[in-house]
This record gives sequence, C-alpha cells and structure tokens, in this order.
Amino acid sequence: MERASEMGTKTRACFHLPGLFEFYELYKIFLPLYREHPEYFYDWCEIASIYGAPADCLWGGGRVGFGDADPKEVADLMADYGISARLTFSNSLLREEHLADPACNALCRLFEHNGQVPSGVILTSELLLSYLRKHYPDFYLVSSTTKVLTDFEDLEKELSREEFRYVVPDFRLNNAFEKWKKLPKAYREKVEFLCNECCDLACPERKICYENVSRKSLGEACEDHICTSPQASGGYRFSDAMESPAFIGLQEIQSFYVPEGYTQYKIEGRSLGSALILEFLLYYLTKPEYQLKVREAVYLDSMLDLF
Repeated sequence: MERASEMGTKTRACFHLPGLFEFYELYKIFLPLYREHPEYFYDWCEIASIYGAPADCLWGGGRVGFGDADPKEVADLMADYGISARLTFSNSLLREEHLADPACNALCRLFEHNGQVPSGVILTSELLLSYLRKHYPDFYLVSSTTKVLTDFEDLEKELSREEFRYVVPDFRLNNAFEKWKKLPKAYREKVEFLCNECCDLACPERKICYENVSRKSLGEACEDHICTSPQASGGYRFSDAMESPAFIGLQEIQSFYVPEGYTQYKIEGRSLGSALILEFLLYYLTKPEYQLKVREAVYLDSMLDLF
C-alpha cells in the first residue's frame, strides 16, 4: 500500500482507540509489541490516545461502559507508553448535583496530570464543560460525536469554539468531500473523523440512542433503546462497516484526508469484544505481512479473554 511519506507529505495520521478501561488487558499485550517491533507497523501513523470509561460511570455516555480495570493501573500503562488517556464523559443529561460525583472526580484527579502526555476528556454536556474548565483546567477537551452534528454549518460553529482541541462530527459527514476541501486549515486540524461506524446512514434515532445510554449511566429506570436498522440483529461486523459509504479506510486516509490536512481518526468499539478490537489494530496499524505475527502473539497469551 502506498504510504503517506511516498505521497509527498510527512504528516502522520493519529488514531484514537477504544477501550481505555474496557480493553486494558488487550493493550497490556499489544503496546509492548508496538514499542518493541516498530517494523510490524506503518510508519505513517501513530496511536495518539486511548479513550473509555469504567463501568457504572455516572458521567459516562455514548456506550454503556463495562470496563473493570483498576484506574491506577490504566493510568500507569498510558504514562509508561506516552499515550494520551481520554476519559469518555459524554453523558448529555447531567444535572448540577451530578458534578460532585466522587468516582468521576477521583478519575479526573488521577488522570489530569498523568505522565508527560496531556490527558483529555470527551464530553457533550455544557454543564460539565464549565465544571472541568474550572476544576481540572489541564485536560484538553474533545467535542463528542454524541452531539450528532450532521449539519455542516453547525459543525463549523463547533470547530470555531476555542474550548475544544478536537471535534468529532457525525460519521454521516465523512464523505462530504467538497465541503472538507473548503474548510479553513485551522479547522481541519481539529476535525476527528469516526472511521468505522456500522450504524445505518438513514438512522433517525441516533441521538435518542445516545440519550438512552445517558439515562442508564445516571441509574434511571428506562427500557433499552431498540435499534430498528435491518442489520441490527446481526450485531457489529467490521465487514459491514467497510461497505458503508461513510467508512474511512487506509486508502481514503492516505489518498484524500491526510493530503487535505486531516490527521485525526477515531476508531469506535468500546462495547465490542477484544477480538474485534484486535482486528481494528491489525487493519489500521499493522503491515499485512506482520498481521499474523501480531495476531498470534495476542491470541497465544493465556491472560487475555478475547471473546
């Protein structure tokens, strides 16, 4: 595959990976391979952050969290490998009384000054944004895709906000190529594309789905949101995501997005299993001739429950 360096650009693609708490055991195996065997991996991209939230996280959103890794061990792993930790605090329904939550504030204290690389928070709530800027000002902030920014003008307004280092638009804007070509350079540096979403492009209930997760994180009694997509019964399949017009793969990153000045790419998957996350790591980061070596190293580790 043609590399970005062979396309006349030195710009590196930065990947933001899922499962900070949820897939700690996987990253504990994968990251040593990533460091010790750089020849296995593409030299035109890097792991910029790993994001997630522990189970029963009041401020959590986007996906129902199930991560049970010890936060201190997670923080130490990220610091050891110089990778930014991002707390996924994208609950859209927070109220003033929720801001004092002891567990979430403890996470902020632990991660705000963790290692040499700044940590971030992914958020939706304006209330939480104000709280974090006042009490934990050294986090960088990411505007969550749970805002469902499908209108390009709304996206540009969000990109103009100085509070956010990055903004994740709704995946349905991914292939608005002519509009991406016209976006000012300063804004391009802030766009973080969601690459591998499997949701139906015509789904009218994406925001309702996210709000359902927010209610569950708050402990409210509510029924599960039932996805009406024809593909919903089959669950997430990477092969299906690849067939979506909104999918951003290696070819798209190297042939369009990076040359146009877009460097930030988010991989979804916090609610999936380790085996699928490994496939994302193989596809986006690993050279084809070394994918079997990486897969074997992970599969043969008896400490990891892949499924």
